Amino acid sequence: MSATAPTAEINPYELLELKLECSEQEIRTAYRQTSRKVHPDRNRNDPDAARKFHELTQAYELLLDPLRRLALDAKLRVKAARDARFKTYDTKRKNMVSELEERERAFKKAKMDQERDEASRWADTEKIKDEGRRMREERETEIRRREREAEASRNPPVDDDSEAPTLDPLDTTIHLKFKLSAHPELTNREALAKLLAPFGAIDTESIVISCKPPKKSPEKPPKYGMALVPFKQIGDAFGAVCASGRADRGLDGVEVGWVGGKEPQILGWLKKMGKLSAQPLPPKPNSSPLPPHSSTPGSSQLPQTAPAASASPFSSFPATFPDLPSFSSETKAAAPGVDYEALTLMRLRQAERERLEREILEQEAAEGA
Repeated sequence: MSATAPTAEINPYELLELKLECSEQEIRTAYRQTSRKVHPDRNRNDPDAARKFHELTQAYELLLDPLRRLALDAKLRVKAARDARFKTYDTKRKNMVSELEERERAFKKAKMDQERDEASRWADTEKIKDEGRRMREERETEIRRREREAEASRNPPVDDDSEAPTLDPLDTTIHLKFKLSAHPELTNREALAKLLAPFGAIDTESIVISCKPPKKSPEKPPKYGMALVPFKQIGDAFGAVCASGRADRGLDGVEVGWVGGKEPQILGWLKKMGKLSAQPLPPKPNSSPLPPHSSTPGSSQLPQTAPAASASPFSSFPATFPDLPSFSSETKAAAPGVDYEALTLMRLRQAERERLEREILEQEAAEGA
């Protein structure tokens, strides 16, 4: 039920034609009878029908609320007593009382008008303050923007592409997959190291080999073998990946790729910088090695600071970074070349082996699924 009280001039008892001593049942009965008469659906031509029905409903809800009815009854009794006393007054006293009540009403009205004017002025003042704050913030924002533009014009931004990406210890590790029927000898570290030795130095002790039977038929012998082989230089690993599956490199039936199936970020960075072709081709065995600064169409040979005696003849990746002007001194100090030998010697062999074994297990699970 709504808690809104009817207008002060309206007497709920008069609307329902009831007395102060009426019962709750009498209130309900009177409401049903009166509401039928004033309902808007039965008085479509009466523009005040909706208002009358609303006032009737408000009066009905008020009289059914014991606390609100008690307050109303007390107010009506006080008013009745005052009216009774007023009738006993003589004409002069009645005029005095009427004049006093009129002054009181005028005072209340003036006070309400004053409060309303003060509220309106306060709202206008707050609006002006908000507008001033907004304009000040806009000016400060514009000043900061101009300062940033001036600072940018004095100090042009450095191209982030010129910075070498972070080096990862696994960037020199490759993944091998081969059929055991075609390569039954590749079941130990020495055989794998011998197979890949032409490409460069290998960390033989960290090689991980896995030869497991199929999950659906565990009783059958394993068909495939997999291994993770860490090189000591990323250029050697790059050459081995380029020679994947090539019989002239001794890798017939051997799939060679990067760990995780994603090439190291340094390779993508060199390709983006235009220092390494997107599809490098290793030289054939009968071709003569090229001078350090020569290049042929289709190759990915990079300019180097000095000839690299340890560079693999099967890799077109440089043994060291080119001395680019865009390199900062900090980058040169942290990564003077693409030689990962120092990083490989620093990592713990046992931790590296566990990491490689986990990589193989994850790949086997993915292939089994």
